[in-house]
Amino acid sequence: MHRPEIETNPHIGGFQLSPRTLLVAALSLCATGAAAQSSPNPANSRGAQPTRQIVVSFPDRKLALLEDDRVIKIYDVAVGAPVSPSPSGEFQIVQRLERPTYYKPGVVIGPGVENPLGTRWIGLSVKGLGIHGTNRPDSVGKNASHGCIRLRNRDVEDLFARVKVGDRVSFIAERTDEVTRLFGGAPDPETASATMLASNEQNTAHESEVRGDL
Repeated sequence: MHRPEIETNPHIGGFQLSPRTLLVAALSLCATGAAAQSSPNPANSRGAQPTRQIVVSFPDRKLALLEDDRVIKIYDVAVGAPVSPSPSGEFQIVQRLERPTYYKPGVVIGPGVENPLGTRWIGLSVKGLGIHGTNRPDSVGKNASHGCIRLRNRDVEDLFARVKVGDRVSFIAERTDEVTRLFGGAPDPETASATMLASNEQNTAHESEVRGDL
């Protein structure tokens, strides 16, 4: 005759529980505790990420980085020369490349001091248009580029670290109330009209074809 199992478990609520029942109950309690620990706490959840925007003023030849509509940093830049002006308008960042490789027909320049794109490339939502470093830091602050926005390498590296794909970018060709609010009073007329045509003619690099060397 089969001998029945003897219940040796403690009494809970006047009932005897089998080892299996106790095990299931214990596992349920553990699972509940784990869920409580891993569930996000609204009070501790990370808040909404700040909205960042780049604004470039062609007359000022400056770039402002905004966070929630507040200026957090301003950089000197080179903008398009009269023969190859930078386009005004609204864009988005679509690409971020460290140590880009420069291409034009028959020429490939890898990362290094001779690279016209400098150490960083921030590609925008128009093909070939970007914000980048330069091997010509003397051109910064002037109308000198082929349409892109140039920064000194140390500045573009700082900017690169602060922005992400999807951030908005505004290129503004005229002084407006918004530009005045961001950059201050009107720029010096002589500086505003300065160009680097001779330098532009010598530097025939086409900035529309780049590839990152990541």
